[in-house]
Amino acid sequence: MTSVPESLRPRREVSPLELFYDLVFVFAIIQLSHHLLDHLTWRGAAETAVLLIAVFGTWAYTSYEATFLDVHRQVTRWMIVIVMGLGLFMNAAIPGAFEDRAWAFVVPLLLILFFAGAVTAVAGRTDVLREHFRRTLVWVAASAPLWMVGAAVGSGPRLWWWAAAALIDLTGTWLAHPLPGRRLSSRELAFDAEHMLERLRLFFIIVLGETVLITGRAMTEAPVDAATGLAAAGVFTALVCLWAAYFGGGEDVITTAVTTSADPVRSVRLAVNSTYLVLAALAALAVGSELVITHPTGHGSTALALLLFGGPALYLATAAWFFSATAGGAWKERLLAAATLAVTGVAAVWLPPLASLALLDIILITTAAILTRAHRRLTGSMKTATTG
Repeated sequence: MTSVPESLRPRREVSPLELFYDLVFVFAIIQLSHHLLDHLTWRGAAETAVLLIAVFGTWAYTSYEATFLDVHRQVTRWMIVIVMGLGLFMNAAIPGAFEDRAWAFVVPLLLILFFAGAVTAVAGRTDVLREHFRRTLVWVAASAPLWMVGAAVGSGPRLWWWAAAALIDLTGTWLAHPLPGRRLSSRELAFDAEHMLERLRLFFIIVLGETVLITGRAMTEAPVDAATGLAAAGVFTALVCLWAAYFGGGEDVITTAVTTSADPVRSVRLAVNSTYLVLAALAALAVGSELVITHPTGHGSTALALLLFGGPALYLATAAWFFSATAGGAWKERLLAAATLAVTGVAAVWLPPLASLALLDIILITTAAILTRAHRRLTGSMKTATTG
């Protein structure tokens, strides 16, 4: 069990300032989806993935620090406001990051990472926390030269330099920024796991909302006819099903699993790690949805199949891994649904987009119904085991 006494574990509501901060990243997700839509190639997908790692990395990094420092402290509030301002400039540069605005993207990115890390390394409440964020700054310093070289070279090789930098940042996040012989002993940290889980839940809703915005924009630009209306209704149905796949009892399962875990910091870290893939999945679905609404009776394609079916399949497969690692249940149903989407998606290469969307909805409606029952059973068994 964790060595942190229950009385020392903080409990805080998500503050209005944190919600205000998240708005900058609503803008970022929209920018990333537009970048993928405008560069619908393998290279465009790789560019979007690199930018997503950088952008969400800053959100996760700062949100972790705000949770550790306590958002009610003055130093934490100033950190969030400054990072928010820098993030606005960074996210505004996303469309031109691989063209003529590389430095406009990289400079705010590095300022966020170094500034936020330095604040926590100095203002952390314990020696363990301050020492951990000093190690984190070492990881940031390792990737920073690659980000800067990538900004300095031409747009062609830039992807490789930035991909290497993003890989270092992502590896640091996944492994909790270790150094040789020095690792974070997360069981000894007082951490508001429920607060961070709530941040992730709200961020997930924000990303789903971004897909709704893209759907609405596509509807305003498409002809007003039956095919467009059916496509929009189908996209909305898919989004509701993806929402229900987690909020139909899944959040209760995860909250119970994390709050009763011997190492809640590790559980939340796994949630953050999985969110990278969830964001990629939902961005793919958003672009695929716009393609369907724009050309509902057109021809199928490999790109549409990968976006429309690959996005939800990646989302469910990622969730299956997370539920298996934290709750120990409700993961087989997700994995089976992901495999079904992957197999069915092959047909979308030849089917009209509207028919492909209908198949997607049938699979997701069935999956949401099965998962709702699975969550209810799993929550009951977990609570019984806890009280017993």
